[in-house]
Amino acid sequence: MAFKKHTLSPDEISRVIEMAWEDRTPFEAIEASFGLKESDVIELMRREMKLSSFKMWRERVSGRKTKHVTRRGFSFGRHVCPTQRTR
Repeated sequence: MAFKKHTLSPDEISRVIEMAWEDRTPFEAIEASFGLKESDVIELMRREMKLSSFKMWRERVSGRKTKHVTRRGFSFGRHVCPTQRTR
C-alpha cells in the first residue's frame, strides 16, 4: 500500500471517491489535493467500494482523456454557464 489508511479521514475518503467519479476531475487534481497518485486512488476505490461499483468505475475511467491533464483538450477551471451570474 502506497499510503497509510489512517492518513485520510472518512470525509477525505468520501471526497476522493467523489472526485474520482467526476469526469472532468483529473487524477493530478486528486494528487495535488490529497497526495494520492493514480495507483493510490485505484487502490482506495477498490478498498472502499463494492466490487461491482469498482468495476463500473474502472471501465469509465480507463482511457478517459479527461482524467489525465496531459491528455486533456481543455485547460483547468470549472465550466461556467454563460447565463450564470458572475460573482
